[in-house]
Amino acid sequence: MTLPAGLLPLPPGLVAVTGDEGAGKTRLLRLLGEQPSALWLDIALPGHDDDTPQQVWDALRARCPQWDEQLQRDLIAALALEPHLGKRLFMHSTGSRRKVALVALLASGATVTCLDQPFAALDAASARVVREFLEDAAEHPTRTWVVADYVADARLPWARTTAL
Repeated sequence: MTLPAGLLPLPPGLVAVTGDEGAGKTRLLRLLGEQPSALWLDIALPGHDDDTPQQVWDALRARCPQWDEQLQRDLIAALALEPHLGKRLFMHSTGSRRKVALVALLASGATVTCLDQPFAALDAASARVVREFLEDAAEHPTRTWVVADYVADARLPWARTTAL
């Protein structure tokens, strides 16, 4: 797969990549995630069943020199993950696993952060937390959040929308 014409260079702020099932949204995020200072993470966290959330975050922090520990703590509280911190991921619901991955992605400090369907399987309060984070992030002068989903959330201020 090649990147769609007009996608690069990525603008700062929010970039929506939309398309139907099988359109290539996840493949595109994986490609972008291979770029220096970019981060893509399979939000289901395969291969981490025996890890606790902290072990997942510690492993990723080693790859992310701009990791924001205060933001990590704030997101843990806002996403109500405290009661689950001592549990291995195989004990987490799909929504809780996704929250663990979202904390990692949002706190990573990556110049380009790739989010694959970030609202799927989240409770309404957690979806609101992620949406509010993205609203605030939209004004960042040097960072980009690429959000892949079926449709672009009309409540978010997209710098660019690309349909696959």
